[in-house]
Amino acid sequence: MTFSRRTLNLSALAAGLALSCGLAGAQSYPTKSISLVVPFAAGGPTDIVARTLAASMTKTLGQTVVVENKTGAGGTIAAGAVAKAAPDGYTFFIHHNGMATAPALYRKLAFNPLTDFEYVGQVIDVPMTLIARKDLPPKNTAELIAYVKANATKINLANAGLGAVSHLCGTLFQQAIGADLTTVPFQGTAPALNALLGGQVDLLCDQTTNTAQHIKAGTVKMYGVTTKQRIKSMPDQPTLSEAGLKDFEVVVWHGVYAPKGTPADVIKKFGDAMRVGIKDPAFATRMADLGAEQIADARQTPEGLKTFLGSEITKWGSVIRAAGQYAD
Repeated sequence: MTFSRRTLNLSALAAGLALSCGLAGAQSYPTKSISLVVPFAAGGPTDIVARTLAASMTKTLGQTVVVENKTGAGGTIAAGAVAKAAPDGYTFFIHHNGMATAPALYRKLAFNPLTDFEYVGQVIDVPMTLIARKDLPPKNTAELIAYVKANATKINLANAGLGAVSHLCGTLFQQAIGADLTTVPFQGTAPALNALLGGQVDLLCDQTTNTAQHIKAGTVKMYGVTTKQRIKSMPDQPTLSEAGLKDFEVVVWHGVYAPKGTPADVIKKFGDAMRVGIKDPAFATRMADLGAEQIADARQTPEGLKTFLGSEITKWGSVIRAAGQYAD
């Protein structure tokens, strides 16, 4: 088969136009507002992180990053929708540990966390706290463990619903002390915390973004944080590991994803803006006020998120299978 010089020239011209259009597209992105999907209700911990970050990113990108709340089924509805969204750079997704626990909790998923998304990076860590109604008798964590073991049939443990991080933290706590408590699931963090404040439930494992103000006000009893080291915002509060629950660690981490096939240059530009946003004093100060912890730069990358997600899927899969708790 032979081609004329004219045909070759036209082909070269077409290739050049395609390349120049691609470069122009990358340089001009974004040209409209970007949707950042949050799988939980407005006002919740993940929503607060997303909205604070979105405000900072908007300044860098020159277009509004709009938070869109798409709730239901522990975040799996939103994740499934984003996995099927157009990979055009105008839909992103922020999710916490639930991205790693879904494969073990749900027998049928509309997405695969490891294959159906592009990775942008992790944002922030939020420690958990083990708290109780303010009149629960034990004065410290060691006393609490002994008290719970002796009164296991009388103690109830609230959570924000099956698959929520509060549920996972509570499950890990029960496994760590060898006790089987009555668990009380609520439809979200707010009602679970309100029940604790009202004295209707005994214990709750929840994020500092929700509990810090109540711990400082003395309206709940604090027994420990779930990180390996004490946290900056509560240096006087012990870790559960210090109290004898060796290596007990539950941290709410947040990752940002895009539909599979989103162009690499778009992922980079959005990711760069995200990393600038994380360092924005407005974001950093707000997160510090809520007890959240900054993370290493390496975790803010696509590679950092993918590696960490894989390790978390392995970790929580074994915990969930041991507890025999499934969402469907």
